[in-house]
Amino acid sequence: MKNISAFLIDLNRSSSSALAQSLRSIFTSKNHLDIRLDEDAAFRPASNGSPVELAGRILRSDPDVVFMIMPEDPGAIEQALIRILSREPGRIPVVAVIEESRPGYMIELLKLGAVDFLTPPIRDIDVVPRIWRIVEHARKRETLPERLKETVGLKQIIGASAAFTAALDKIPFVAKCDSSVLISGETGTGKELFARAIHYLGPRSGRPFVPVNCGAIPVDLIENELFGHEKGAYTSAASSQHGLIRESDGGTLFLDEIDCLPLSAQVKFLRFLQEKEYRPLGSSRTARADIRIITATNTDLDQAVFQGSFRRDLFYRLNIIPLGLPPLRERREDIPLLSRHFMDHYTAEFHKDVTDIASDAVQKLMCYDWPGNVRELENVVERSVVFSTDRVLRGSDIELPVSEPSSFAGSFQEAKANVITQFEKKYIHGLLISHDGNITRAAKSAGKNRRAFWELIRKYEIDVASLRATRQ
Repeated sequence: MKNISAFLIDLNRSSSSALAQSLRSIFTSKNHLDIRLDEDAAFRPASNGSPVELAGRILRSDPDVVFMIMPEDPGAIEQALIRILSREPGRIPVVAVIEESRPGYMIELLKLGAVDFLTPPIRDIDVVPRIWRIVEHARKRETLPERLKETVGLKQIIGASAAFTAALDKIPFVAKCDSSVLISGETGTGKELFARAIHYLGPRSGRPFVPVNCGAIPVDLIENELFGHEKGAYTSAASSQHGLIRESDGGTLFLDEIDCLPLSAQVKFLRFLQEKEYRPLGSSRTARADIRIITATNTDLDQAVFQGSFRRDLFYRLNIIPLGLPPLRERREDIPLLSRHFMDHYTAEFHKDVTDIASDAVQKLMCYDWPGNVRELENVVERSVVFSTDRVLRGSDIELPVSEPSSFAGSFQEAKANVITQFEKKYIHGLLISHDGNITRAAKSAGKNRRAFWELIRKYEIDVASLRATRQ
């Protein structure tokens, strides 16, 4: 077995630890076995934060096995740390190292999740075979998606299809660098989930992750939101306000619907990317910020550049690492996995007694094209659980939008455009009805600015006045 990474944690609060030195000597003398030792010399759980934060520091080293030197009487933090590292899925094997053999203590450590323990004298003939056995067993049962979900806590990252895992497998590599990432994909494909995974698996994970939907911010306020302002910068600026760039300093700024960024803001944002400095509105001084930029779009930015609505130089700055997410209709084999996940989630949330999905329900879900992607699937399953009266979700429980019979004549692009058009029109019309024809509230619910939402109303010739009248 090659390239094993071991992590040594000395939780013993004594000034020096003979146990730690013994393990260091063994690892140093066995370099030819490709066992690499990582160690955090400043690791002191009593003073360095919560068990979750400490576990995060270990996980960022991505060890194959952890050797944990335990104090005589482990406290709550040490016990919680073992539980976090050992829990399923994506567990990291923990070997507890203790000063003396105490059966009761050993049993308690094993109950907490430790896979093995060591007591003095510590010899290489005891340590090295243990590493091989433990790591070989762990690698057989571990997969990247499981480790990713456990480490980051993103339970919605679910899928086993080739199209999905092709994107998922790139995340660890993208996370380790600091280059700008542009995530493209249709609405509801999970762009923010992937952005969070990149942030929390990277070196900035201990710093802020700030998500922003550019389409939800009015055009005349977006520069103020990004760069902040000084007191008196405009009439209603009664006090200074930090912008989103300042809030995300040291961390990651995620800009969704980057295509909605107006040209005036694009110029200033490009300067910030080039110089790492910006000027708050009304300020005579520049400020600096060190942040990673991840952007996302559900449109064709190449086309936007061609049409002149998006700056070419900014596009090149943002598109250093492109990451495309497939729509749900291109990974239909993941629909049963996602459906069961959402069923389990909402069954627990609503205290229902649903335990399974019937084959006719799965078939019905598989045959639908899901223009709203995973988000739409979640909504459908949630609704089915709410109204369920049985322990099994059946095909009759699954309510899907009624689609008009369509001809498959014409090109793929024409057919795709027709489906999107039908979805957008029904979606906008339904939102306006639910908000009594109030455009501002409907636009906010859709996550779009009022102007963009009004353009969709005009595009589909929706009579807003008649919708208001029907509610009166």
